[in-house]
Amino acid sequence: MNIQPKTVLVFCPNWVGDVVMATPVFACLRNSYPKARIVGVIRRYAHGVIEDSPWFDSIIDCDDKTLKGFRSLVKVIRSLKPDMAILMSNSFRCALISKLGNVKKIYGYKRNGRTFLLSDGPKPIPCENGILPVPMVSYYMELCSFLNLKVPDQTEPKLFFSSQIAQKGENLLKKYNINEDDMVIGLNPGAKFGSSKCWSPEKFAKLSELFEEKFECKILLFAGPGENSIAESIVKASKAGVINTGPDKIDLSLLKYIVKRCQLLVTNDTGPRHYAVAFDVPVVVVMGPTDPGYTDANLEKTIVLRKELDCSPCHKPKCPLDHHNCMEMIQPGEVFKESIELLGKFDLRG
Repeated sequence: MNIQPKTVLVFCPNWVGDVVMATPVFACLRNSYPKARIVGVIRRYAHGVIEDSPWFDSIIDCDDKTLKGFRSLVKVIRSLKPDMAILMSNSFRCALISKLGNVKKIYGYKRNGRTFLLSDGPKPIPCENGILPVPMVSYYMELCSFLNLKVPDQTEPKLFFSSQIAQKGENLLKKYNINEDDMVIGLNPGAKFGSSKCWSPEKFAKLSELFEEKFECKILLFAGPGENSIAESIVKASKAGVINTGPDKIDLSLLKYIVKRCQLLVTNDTGPRHYAVAFDVPVVVVMGPTDPGYTDANLEKTIVLRKELDCSPCHKPKCPLDHHNCMEMIQPGEVFKESIELLGKFDLRG
């Protein structure tokens, strides 16, 4: 499509990991429309993910779940007079907001009953269970292909942070007595999605002991909002000198710098996993209720540990069987062994 819009509105995905996997699209749009004003619309809690990036001229925090917030967002969009909106969220709401915001052309996937609100867009690939799971990087890039934009051969996610964030991160690492030559391993035990994605604190605690004995490393424990009790349980159960970052309330912007400093990240299948990929940090993912097909891309430095059960993937925030077998069957020794092999491939103290 030979459209050269003056103002492009981009509705970002809602989940942190999905935002990271969408960054190749942001770059493609910026390269395709170098003279356009590109405005990102994103959930307030995920703002830090795209902060300091070169893709957007401005960013609007999306708060549309109340009538007041919905109306306010429509009003803001009308004032921008966008020529085009790219909907990376599959929600009906963002399509309706774009339509009420008088956006001239609206492109997104034709699903969730919103086709009549769109100017055009691709259709997801159907399968017998609904929609075929495909890597989200490819899923998002299909929007660029549909618009006949020049899609790059390489679609690795990228993230950016400012010099101010870097200095703030350095100060925090000094507070933790982490020196430049120290090996740092990050542990990410939470998941905003729900408890079904969470490996047990006891297993993270045991893993931290194995790492410390092997490497004499510094172990950083990440804890997001509402995850302090998980972090405290790990620190209490572990004999290792785990550094709990929870009290410092590391936001998603600062977390970029801290993850980049790690030589390895061990995490549940959640947002920080994709931070590691974006910064080329080896990462071991303990996966349970989610389908690995959605993240089956850019795995050169990623190990995914998962047990195939009859009930998985269920994609439920809470285990309906109350025993989390898909997660609990994965043992610390197995994660440790895979971590050592992964680090060894890249000569990182393996």
